[in-house]
Amino acid sequence: MANRIVLNTISYHGKGALAEIANELKTRGYQKVFLCSDPDLVKFGVTKKVSDVLDGAGIPYALFSEIKPNPTIENVLAGVKAFRESGADAIVAVGGGSSIDTAKAVGIIIANPDFADVRSLEGVAPTKNHAVFTIAVPTTAGTAAEVTINYVITDVEKKRKFVCVDVHDIPEVAVVDPDMMATMPKGLTASTGMDALTHAIEGYITKAAWDMTDMFHLHAIELIAKYLPASVEGKPEGREGMALAQYVAGQGFSNVGLGIVHSMAHGLGALYDTPHGVANAILLPTVMRYNAPCTGEKYREIARAMGVEGVDAMSQDEYRAAACDAVQALAARVGIPADLKGILKDEDVQFLAESAYADACRPGNPRDTSVEEIAELFRSLI
Repeated sequence: MANRIVLNTISYHGKGALAEIANELKTRGYQKVFLCSDPDLVKFGVTKKVSDVLDGAGIPYALFSEIKPNPTIENVLAGVKAFRESGADAIVAVGGGSSIDTAKAVGIIIANPDFADVRSLEGVAPTKNHAVFTIAVPTTAGTAAEVTINYVITDVEKKRKFVCVDVHDIPEVAVVDPDMMATMPKGLTASTGMDALTHAIEGYITKAAWDMTDMFHLHAIELIAKYLPASVEGKPEGREGMALAQYVAGQGFSNVGLGIVHSMAHGLGALYDTPHGVANAILLPTVMRYNAPCTGEKYREIARAMGVEGVDAMSQDEYRAAACDAVQALAARVGIPADLKGILKDEDVQFLAESAYADACRPGNPRDTSVEEIAELFRSLI
């Protein structure tokens, strides 16, 4: 089977990249923008950095900000309605995964009205048309939603998240400007950064991994280990390094999938509204240890990328342990809790394990698993 790579048509990186938003819209002849962002970003003036670019270029826009941290079916439907009423012909999504995921779903439904039932987009939906032209502007260094063919929506009624995978949803243009991430508080910087590390590690060990995605993932791990602590401390070089690192990780995992860290985290987000990055960060070291027997020599390279010295002299058991320990140490250094105490309730474990097993990310896990084994992994953290 051929390996496939899907990336943005164009991406811009670095300080000042925001100016390219107006250039791309004008060059392509778009007349009005649907500006999709979340209410906190609007409140704290982050979205205004983009709307100022649009105003300066004389490009009209309609602002949509009815988005929750874990976007719901209802958010998407409200966005579809608002887009149709706005008269817009392009989307600019500003935010983390929540804003960009919502924009992806809206853009897909507008272009493919047969999929107006949001649940019909779960898994690999057979849409025919590319989403509405979209420019994605990330404000967190973690989700890489601006470069992926995935988005995640919460089904409140069924208390679950579902993953949608569609080559038609990738934003044509990504604008990754570290200035858009400068106001992230320490906790959000840490959790989104660990989300990026989870993407890189799960993508590197997933069953579908291959040489090109390994290249992306290993470099992302190296960048995150180097820059995440500095980013949490608010240092500009840390912000810039993480802006690049999370994008590089996204180039890889979007094309080969993830594993059960994400499957388990999706359930925690749906049931308890746990921030996605926090859930991933807590779960990652435990799941890494569980997966270790099925990863060949890959943990040696993870350990090396994490900055562990002397890995070539280690036995397989030693470098596997060293890789897991290095990830756990980084999580602790940036303030991530060590377990799920205070989050996970024992009576919910069975439901969460069943949801994780049914999740679209689970088949990519390097170790074949079961509902019972996933339940034990959850219980080990409470």
